[in-house]
Amino acid sequence: MKNFRLDIFKEKMWQNGLPIPLDILLVGATGVGKSSTINALFGSEIAKVGYGVDPETQHIKDYSFHGYLRIHDSAGLGDGKEADTQHTKNIVSKLLHKIDSGDAFIDLAFVILDASSRDMGTTFNLLVQTVLPNIDPDRVIVAINQADMLMKGTNWDTELNKPNNELLSLLEEKAISVQKRIQESTGLTVKKPVYYSARHN
Repeated sequence: MKNFRLDIFKEKMWQNGLPIPLDILLVGATGVGKSSTINALFGSEIAKVGYGVDPETQHIKDYSFHGYLRIHDSAGLGDGKEADTQHTKNIVSKLLHKIDSGDAFIDLAFVILDASSRDMGTTFNLLVQTVLPNIDPDRVIVAINQADMLMKGTNWDTELNKPNNELLSLLEEKAISVQKRIQESTGLTVKKPVYYSARHN
């Protein structure tokens, strides 16, 4: 597990002149699959996944892998006003934290939405009101998890482990719609969201 995808990370980071280690802050509402995403990325049950209404992450937890990548898993929002206020403060503090050189500690914010949910309000508000005002939009990746569940679990090709053409088309539409909605709400342009299924790795 410790050397999982190490060669890929090393090559991409050197090719693109990325800082080492790369520090990524995962943000999203409770239940969007932040912990599942970490586990899918590294092919191992590293982050404990919460099920049902009980979130697993209550504070920002750090996961460091092979010296090239650190993931900071923030607490999910949507569990009550008081908890959300504290979690939002923790996220802003992490985004604004500087290292000795004066550069930001966090290199990328990875904002996860849930494809299977019609209500993306909590994460969308977090993105618009908390993330984008505190980090350059070029350093934000918006990701749509649970792509396999967008059509209630149908049209996911289990043999090839990817969406079929009908689902792929719908995912593309959703990604473009989210990108436009962010632009209309903030005046900022983020890259077109990526989509994936952490459950299917």
